Amino acid sequence: MAAQLSIMLSLDEAACRPSGRRPCKMQAFRIWDINQKTFYLRNNQLIAGYLQGPNTKLEEKIDIVTTDLHSVFLGIHGGKLCLSCIKSGDDVKLQLEEINITDLSKNKEQDKRFVFIRSDKGPTTSFESVACPGWFLCTALEADQPVSFTNKPEEPLTVTKFYFQEDQ
Repeated sequence: MAAQLSIMLSLDEAACRPSGRRPCKMQAFRIWDINQKTFYLRNNQLIAGYLQGPNTKLEEKIDIVTTDLHSVFLGIHGGKLCLSCIKSGDDVKLQLEEINITDLSKNKEQDKRFVFIRSDKGPTTSFESVACPGWFLCTALEADQPVSFTNKPEEPLTVTKFYFQEDQ
């Protein structure tokens, strides 16, 4: 809840250069799904799993740049690797792309694949792709599986609801 409030309060600061003049404000958050799986990187792929003991240092923080009330860019590694939604035929997949999150613009057609609609419902948050409407960021029920997209957010085999906490 505090993270949501923080996003709302800093909206003016976080607006990402609509005129090309104002710098983007990036914030880092911890993210985990409603089954307590956190994100980590394995072979350049974002994975959701249960990290314990010394492995907790592998947890990836999600970097966010808010572009307007509900639209965000998502990244990792200090905003140097950005999450994007790529459609190929009927297949929609999550891709990590080497691009600086603060260089993106929601007004550029080529950056549309990086934009997500953030929807807060109670204590949880979901992320819908702008490039592929109806497709939501998700994790599998099984641990240590790639983070991906689903167009069936209510399907019991995937998790599309996440907890968010601003990283201190």
